[in-house]
Amino acid sequence: MENKNIVIAGIILVVIIIGMFVFTYLKKSEMNQVENTPITKTDTNVPYGDITRIDAKHFFQNGTHTIVGEMLMPTPCDLLNWSTRIIDGKPQLAIVDFTVVNHTDTCAQVVTTQRFKVSFNADEHADIQATLEQRKIDVNLIPAKNGETPDDYELFLKG
Repeated sequence: MENKNIVIAGIILVVIIIGMFVFTYLKKSEMNQVENTPITKTDTNVPYGDITRIDAKHFFQNGTHTIVGEMLMPTPCDLLNWSTRIIDGKPQLAIVDFTVVNHTDTCAQVVTTQRFKVSFNADEHADIQATLEQRKIDVNLIPAKNGETPDDYELFLKG
């Protein structure tokens, strides 16, 4: 009976040791796979490279498009400016060019919301695109509801 218990304990010990080797092999394979997976980061050399998309409310009245939205800027010293370009075609293309002005050498690194209200004249079904510092960004336009106007619009978007 005593030999039987020793044999069972030995078998359990061997199974545990084999299990440890299998576990180590699997973890090592997993680590190699993670090391070979490329990590995609925003380019820190591109100004405002972490801003890739804007959400905006879209209004169209009497031939005038108005988009109202906001962007998160890395500092309160980053001021948002914009201009628009209209390119004729079928459909017409409207491009909103956002630029950032910052005249300070040092500024607190506090993420700050910068709001914008851009108006331009274009066809009703014009394609609207945007750039930020000459880099194309995605635009998510949310249609305005009946009775809403850009002047009394408060932006409460949740992402």
